[in-house]
Amino acid sequence: MKTLTVRLPDALVSEIETESRLRNVSKSDVVRERLTARSEAAPAGHVAIADLVGSVDGLPPDLSSNTKAALKASGYGRKHSG
Repeated sequence: MKTLTVRLPDALVSEIETESRLRNVSKSDVVRERLTARSEAAPAGHVAIADLVGSVDGLPPDLSSNTKAALKASGYGRKHSG
């Protein structure tokens, strides 16, 4: 197993220390458990937004590869008089 050093906010360290004492396990065990639970619970970014893909009508099909042209064509960034 490798060692990783991180800086955490005081409140989070206090929370981890308290849980460690209450459960009689090491702080490292608490952190490992939390990281493992979080990585299992949080889906990859593209999975998390999969239900949104294709939900906006009227956009060009090649928007991600042709962003500048699409923005220019829409008039985005042009100064308007008034």
